[in-house]
Amino acid sequence: MKTRSLLIGSILLSTSVLAQTNPAVSSWMINTTNITARHYVNGNSTPIDDNEPANVQSVQFSTNYSYVSASGLPAYIIGPYLDGNPSQASNNEHIFKIPLYPVENTGTLTSTPLGAIGTFVNGVPMYDYKDGVSYSYSSGADAGGPLGGNGDGVWNRDAIKAENEGFDCAKGHPSPIFSGGPGGGGPGGGQTLVGGTYHHHQNPTAFNLDRVEVSDVCDLYLADGLYSIDSTQHSPLIGYAFDGFPVYGAYGYANTNGTGGIKRIESSYQLRNITERTHYADGSDVTDGPAVNATFPLGYYREDYEFLANSGDLDIHNGRFCVTPEYPNGIYCYFATVDQNWNSAYPYIVGPEYYGIVDGGSVNSINENVQTYTAIESAGEELLNLTIYPNPSSDIIAIQYQGMVKNDVALTLYDLAGKEVLSKTIYPGSTIAYIDTQTLYAGNYILVVRSEGKEQQKQIIITK
Repeated sequence: MKTRSLLIGSILLSTSVLAQTNPAVSSWMINTTNITARHYVNGNSTPIDDNEPANVQSVQFSTNYSYVSASGLPAYIIGPYLDGNPSQASNNEHIFKIPLYPVENTGTLTSTPLGAIGTFVNGVPMYDYKDGVSYSYSSGADAGGPLGGNGDGVWNRDAIKAENEGFDCAKGHPSPIFSGGPGGGGPGGGQTLVGGTYHHHQNPTAFNLDRVEVSDVCDLYLADGLYSIDSTQHSPLIGYAFDGFPVYGAYGYANTNGTGGIKRIESSYQLRNITERTHYADGSDVTDGPAVNATFPLGYYREDYEFLANSGDLDIHNGRFCVTPEYPNGIYCYFATVDQNWNSAYPYIVGPEYYGIVDGGSVNSINENVQTYTAIESAGEELLNLTIYPNPSSDIIAIQYQGMVKNDVALTLYDLAGKEVLSKTIYPGSTIAYIDTQTLYAGNYILVVRSEGKEQQKQIIITK
């Protein structure tokens, strides 16, 4: 009996250790320093502190699942939403269930639903391309909107194209939550708006960090995003879909075996060559949509795209089996695709259907025995990945981390006499800090960067 008990204990310990090293357990941005969320409101470029926790609050795990408890609010500043969206992002107290050992679905595939399809590593929900609105033939115009109907379900609107004005600098926005359930009813139904579920439909980097900006919201409401694109490095693991397969940023290894250098990972979906919307790409004759024009440009609807196998790097689900830094033996991965200008490229994260068996999702409680994950102290941030621009400057200096910040990065500015002038922090799940130089004298300064026991110095020049 004693030998058998020791054997069982050894197996349980081994299982626990194995689970803790699984990236689906260890890759989350757990808020250990009381970082709080912040947001802008329209007309005020000074952020408001929400007094709500940002990022992930805790991670628990069992033999087969990771459970991620998160507010759904990121560390980067969010808002405003300039399309009239009435909601503000709120603490949703999410619990996301992620399978630790995902399996390919060889049967009937599962379509990605309206709402969350996964979660980013900072606990912000991940959505697909759709916003729940489609073309209404009977009215001859787009039906609905954030509070309206859904149209006829034939030509399905692409949220990235149709709602661009409503995304904040970090390319996110909230879906309204009314008393009685998310999105239910609305003011016309006698329900009260009580909050919002902040989410990203696309690669979670800031508009002003793209090579070509497709929104000017960052001009007044500076923010950043979960990570910054670095074309020389494999993009970080940015989240998990609810089938348990990981999601990576825009760049990966050129070859699936991890060789060939780094390249932008490209979608295999292409815009169709059409001027009228009368048929789908597979030839199906459907209710006519609007003609392609300035109001309804090509790409405004999902059905404006067609999948052309091998035209890009990814399959119909927007993924591939490949080697990554976190999975050196290879795993199926989705990629948050962008074009050559780093603008979001359809299908953005996950295709219209999941690759794997969907055994995870958003849950109300944990109904099995779990352990709480304790983060293992890292070796520290690679400080050489900082970019300072413009330098010299007479206005505002941006200190940008290339990649993803996983530990606090402390920034302290000193004058040449060694006096501290100001200090800033780049928090996990954020990438950038701004220094307003207008209140500082012209001259040379030393910026000291510290993270996890490492220190680096940079010279900053302020002109007037």
